[in-house]
Amino acid sequence: AMDYDHNKALLLELQRAAGTGNDRCADCGDPDPEWASYKLGIFICLNCSGIHRNLPEISRVKSLRLDFWDSNLIEFMRNHGNLWAKAKYEAKVPPYYYIPKSHDCMVLRQQWIRAKYERGEFLDTEVCQDPCSAGSREGSLWKLGKGRRQFQKRQFLLSAREGVMKYFSKESKVPKAVISVETLNAMFQVEKIGHSHGLQITYITDGQTRNLFVYHESGKDIVDWFNAIRAARYHYLRTTFPNVPESELIPRITRNFVKEGYMEKTGPKQKEAFKVRWFCLDSQERNLLYFKNPLDAFALGQVFIGRRDEGYEVRDDLPQKVWVKKKKPVITLVTPVREFVFVCENDRKQREWMDALNEVITQV
Repeated sequence: AMDYDHNKALLLELQRAAGTGNDRCADCGDPDPEWASYKLGIFICLNCSGIHRNLPEISRVKSLRLDFWDSNLIEFMRNHGNLWAKAKYEAKVPPYYYIPKSHDCMVLRQQWIRAKYERGEFLDTEVCQDPCSAGSREGSLWKLGKGRRQFQKRQFLLSAREGVMKYFSKESKVPKAVISVETLNAMFQVEKIGHSHGLQITYITDGQTRNLFVYHESGKDIVDWFNAIRAARYHYLRTTFPNVPESELIPRITRNFVKEGYMEKTGPKQKEAFKVRWFCLDSQERNLLYFKNPLDAFALGQVFIGRRDEGYEVRDDLPQKVWVKKKKPVITLVTPVREFVFVCENDRKQREWMDALNEVITQV
């Protein structure tokens, strides 16, 4: 028992030791990891430990507090640790490669862990792929068809060199769409698409945002597609803005919507009936898009959100002479052109939407 307590104290000391990187999960960066892989010598969080548990050939996990650790395992952890593992397994992560955080979906975190430890994709011995070749890819994806009825297999082609992504229906030689990498974006949308590998691709066509919803049966393939799109975007941004520092380019490669969900809205006269709409807030483009259904290809409309000093404001009350039948929390979005009135499901959602909208208004 003394050994047990003594070793546990040593292990927890090691987890907190300065200059080791052990105070954050080696894979997703979550603070205070309570688990460790004693085969790799790293400290990890509970979520990532579940992924490691499914890779017994390369990783074995124990709890820092609940399991017994003998002295030679403690010594092994002391001689390795998170910074050591980062230097080894993340030696050559390309700048465009998306490194997931704890809030990211399972397939991203899973493939990051597999890419690092199982496939050794970022070891020092690996040749770092240049973004132009990494941003070229060809293969099939399941794409949601018109009318949101079913997914159909479609051939996709991405070329960073040409700066386009195309997709084809069945055996056709003529692409259904030619998408410029300039406005191309991709984000994982697991809940919305209803598939653990669901990816939403957006682009601008004729001044409108167009959505494509796709998935691949293989987790590795869908993450490879996502990172190929990122590589093509990185190549485009690097060539178009050669003087912009890397730290500013990376966040602009791809982005998630900062907030999504249902609200009700009325029309421009503010006397029309309130209708339920699905809203997506894109902070980079400063747009609030709204759709009849979450999986629609095109938005019914969008509201540009400028800065406070340009006359944009968010309020939690109604404009004068506007009356709402339901006693539900409201939001008024003030723009120089008109006021948009929304009804939220509850106070929490009202607060979340107001915070998200205010963040866009205050960003430079």
